[in-house]
Amino acid sequence: MSRKWVEKEGLRWVESNIVTREQYERILGLYEEKRHAIGILPILGSILVGLGILSFVAANWQDIPQLARFMLVVIVMVGCYVSGELMMKKGHDKLGIALTALGYISFGAGIVLVAQMFHLTSYDITSFIVWGTAGVLLTFLYRSRFLYLLSLLVFTAAELYSALHFHQFSYVGFIFMAAGLGGYAWVRQSALLTWCFSLSFALHALMFTMVKDLPFLCFFLPVMALYALGDWYKDRGAGYALQSIPLAANFVFGTFMVLVWEAPYGGLGDLSELLPKPLYYLPALLLLFAVSAAGKWKQKRLSSVLEWIMCIPFLYLTVGVSAIYLLTLFFFSFYVLWRGYMEEWRFKINFGTVLFICSSMIAYGKLTWDFMDKSLFFIIGGLLLLALSWFLNRRNKRFLRNIDEGEGKHHDR
Repeated sequence: MSRKWVEKEGLRWVESNIVTREQYERILGLYEEKRHAIGILPILGSILVGLGILSFVAANWQDIPQLARFMLVVIVMVGCYVSGELMMKKGHDKLGIALTALGYISFGAGIVLVAQMFHLTSYDITSFIVWGTAGVLLTFLYRSRFLYLLSLLVFTAAELYSALHFHQFSYVGFIFMAAGLGGYAWVRQSALLTWCFSLSFALHALMFTMVKDLPFLCFFLPVMALYALGDWYKDRGAGYALQSIPLAANFVFGTFMVLVWEAPYGGLGDLSELLPKPLYYLPALLLLFAVSAAGKWKQKRLSSVLEWIMCIPFLYLTVGVSAIYLLTLFFFSFYVLWRGYMEEWRFKINFGTVLFICSSMIAYGKLTWDFMDKSLFFIIGGLLLLALSWFLNRRNKRFLRNIDEGEGKHHDR
């Protein structure tokens, strides 16, 4: 419950003589006013200063003697770390984390610049792994979400660089990222950090599939392993944050199959580019399903097992694939929306609403694109989208308002 909500609703309580003005002030005093805009300024400032230092040094690097270059990098890095520690000891946590992050950025920049200075040639991303690992240590030391996100960005960018530049997948980088940052997200049970880790993990799985030239459906094995892990989270919010990216990936793939696939030999080429051997793929998928179902049963959420419908490999049927995936998209979006209403969970209601709108527009585009005038297609599609969005948002607001009123009456008792 936020202070802003209490301020707004508390005035209604006073007007309705539910509480006195003095009681309202006392209740309001229990909620600390959060100054998000002020708190984020040091973070933004550290990013801008870091970019400024990098651009200045890069522009004048050749004119600076080698020893001075090395000393400059060390002085900036150590100065930022020391200043950050001093600021945090004085109680300026945001500014302290910003300076520490600036030191971390300077450390990574120093690795790159020193390598250039001594003409060191690299054939892998070891230096980036060292940089990312330092970020993991700082994250555990300071328990900072900002340092966590910076470290996650470094590992993800490093893996992307390895895939594009060296056409290699760094197992070491992935293990360090998964163990360090994944372990931190597991311990902290933060929905934001878990969601970001899930996104990075999915990108790593996609890069692994592409680099190793595997059939595309292999991408969903590590992704759904992540989903199965989310079923063992006690905190449902953090668990669903871990699962939202795998579900979204399956939804996007289903959308692709609806809009692009034309069985049996459409624009996708040979089926072998998408389909792994069923003798290995299907048992692995069933094993993940069993692990997921066991976690759902343990956490008393077995009804959510229907979310696995999006991961059924209908592509093996080769006939009627597009229609089956379209029906699956609608079923899944309806299911998420229904479960959101049943659980009275805002996030799931909003997620299901977005999925249902997307499914409706996908069906509209699939069924009308070939025979309808294109200008009329966009006009009608836009009007349908606006009307559908208005209707669902109106229903969601009414439902959530009833939930809030019901909670208020419960507290009054």
